[in-house]
Amino acid sequence: MSVHTGGVRRVVIAGYPDIQMLDVVGPAEVFATANRLVDRAGVGGYEVVLATLDRSEVDSRSGLRLAVDADLGRLRGPLDTLVVPGGSGTLAMFDDTRFLRSIQRLASRSRRVASVCSGAYLLAAAGLLDGRRATTHWSECERFAELFPAVTVEPDSIYVRDDPVWTSAGVTAGIDLSLALIEADHGRDLALAVARWLVVFVRRPGGQSQFSAQLAAQFAERDVLRDLQGFIGEHPDADLTVAALARRAYMSERHFARVFAQEVGMTPAAYVERVRTDVARRLLEETALGLDGVAAASGFGSVETLRRAVHRHLGVAPSDYRQRFRASA
Repeated sequence: MSVHTGGVRRVVIAGYPDIQMLDVVGPAEVFATANRLVDRAGVGGYEVVLATLDRSEVDSRSGLRLAVDADLGRLRGPLDTLVVPGGSGTLAMFDDTRFLRSIQRLASRSRRVASVCSGAYLLAAAGLLDGRRATTHWSECERFAELFPAVTVEPDSIYVRDDPVWTSAGVTAGIDLSLALIEADHGRDLALAVARWLVVFVRRPGGQSQFSAQLAAQFAERDVLRDLQGFIGEHPDADLTVAALARRAYMSERHFARVFAQEVGMTPAAYVERVRTDVARRLLEETALGLDGVAAASGFGSVETLRRAVHRHLGVAPSDYRQRFRASA
């Protein structure tokens, strides 16, 4: 069921207190930019409506507030797309039966439903993700999977399409999701034009692990260790043994290993393996290199070492990971 009032698709964003502002304005800007471009081509665009219960004010932890267009409980007629954003207020809305019932009611009248970041919690609480694949912010995927065992969580995906429900990762992933929605509606050319206008990727390279793998570690306080982290990321195929890294840091091996673990939150060997795994993941996603080439370029040296590391961190064999990414892409 799609809304074509004058060729315009009606998109409702469900707001609530303490929302993540970028989860709202990111998609809104994507749709608004699409409108400017499709108007020139004479193609129908989007009407974006921000709705809350009782038209209550939408505020955020950033201190910004948004004007509300409609009462979530009084919206009438069919919708094209329902978008549920995330934010620190998700937890409070999780137990708000009125809000969840409104989401269920609007979802039943929408052609498709989407969530950004922790908005997936609200879709799941409303029963809209049972038996489906979904994603959310990388830091929440493990807890989300525990709370909703009926949902298949894809922790590395920027967004997941399981028609008619789309879910996306954290914050700016709402932009990726919205571009994908536009591509589904109007084709890749318009999505690419919008992405160029906004100076973003039409399809971001890599998955969430490019962020989570690095963010799982801390940046060291000491300049010499931060520089070393940069060197590891830029030269994964270099000699990155503790002895070699300690020499670069002008420290004894024992002292280096101790301060690195204190400041970064993991041992040098564990950090190097995470970085090399992330490099290998990107090579598997974006190149046609054979496994021996991937192993060499990422610093693992042998295919067997590559296999063990990828399986340990990504849960699948390198060949399976490559096949899965290309199939989803």
